[in-house]
Amino acid sequence: MKILAILYKGGNAATSEPRLLGTVENQLGIRKWLESQGHEYIVSESKEGPDSDFQKHIVDAEILITTPFHPGYLTGDLIAKAKNLKLCVTAGVGSDHIDLNTAVKHGIQVLEVSGSNVVSVAEHVVMSILLLVRNFVPAHEMIERGDWMVSDIARNAFDLEGKVVGTIGAGRIGYRVLQRLLPFDCKELIYYDYAPLPEAAGKAVNARRVEDLKDFVSQCDVVTVNCPLHEGTLGLVNADLLKHFKKGAWLVNTARGAICDKDAVAAALASGHLNGYAGDVWNVQPAPKDHVLRTAKNTLGGGNGMVPHYSGTTLDAQARYASGTKSIIENYLSGKAQEPQNIIVGIGKYESKAYGQR
Repeated sequence: MKILAILYKGGNAATSEPRLLGTVENQLGIRKWLESQGHEYIVSESKEGPDSDFQKHIVDAEILITTPFHPGYLTGDLIAKAKNLKLCVTAGVGSDHIDLNTAVKHGIQVLEVSGSNVVSVAEHVVMSILLLVRNFVPAHEMIERGDWMVSDIARNAFDLEGKVVGTIGAGRIGYRVLQRLLPFDCKELIYYDYAPLPEAAGKAVNARRVEDLKDFVSQCDVVTVNCPLHEGTLGLVNADLLKHFKKGAWLVNTARGAICDKDAVAAALASGHLNGYAGDVWNVQPAPKDHVLRTAKNTLGGGNGMVPHYSGTTLDAQARYASGTKSIIENYLSGKAQEPQNIIVGIGKYESKAYGQR
């Protein structure tokens, strides 16, 4: 059978570092295994337009492997052309680049390697919060320029202790963020989620649930977005919601770029309503060179902690999601049951509530 993988190009880094498994060069480490069983394995970064390898090979591929870091957008139109497609595997976590509703209708299974990078992303969230609150990026840029003016940095540097930090989404990643924030002695940890945490879990992180989103953001000094992208979260953090943020709040988004309205965020930074925005996710990936969030700044010329989408693709995470991808395909080929937590769409129905209450 034909198995198609759309991965990101690693270049010289992938050539010199074989642990960069999620790249075109290192192919998730499964080529020899697949070809030894007689399967055709196509790996490419080419994903845009009708002449791309993605669109050329999707028409007869039975298994599609994609990654959130260089997503091959599997639209309803492409699914209609993919007559042989039976299984979509996300090498990582987050399958919003696939039209899940159409996958349900066509009986295509969608699985991801649940939990493979939750620690990686949670650590990145905490790092991003700290670099914003401590005004780290402008301080480092000052040193690179050869300047030294402590007051220009210290005027917008704060302690995380004593602040109210809230997460939109308290699932596998959001909960781990709350766990990692405990030692910082924040004033309060709060969360917004359609489902409350189990009582013991909530007590373990001493986190309070706020059921109204506008009320939630109005209480936070720091808001971190840790929910999946679906119809209910697309554009969730928009100009209207941002009006309810505390003036001078910081916003971190390592979930999906399209959850936050990029232009509204940039405007809130420019006006001073937001003091900073950080994350690694973009509404289109790779982000265009003129993307507004590449250069958006607060009123003091700082407050931007944006980076490429790499929080969930550390070398440790790549080892986990490469192994998990192989396991999912192995189960499919042998007819063995998949691990329930990995199944987003089963045959003809959703198996997960992660992409909204269905």
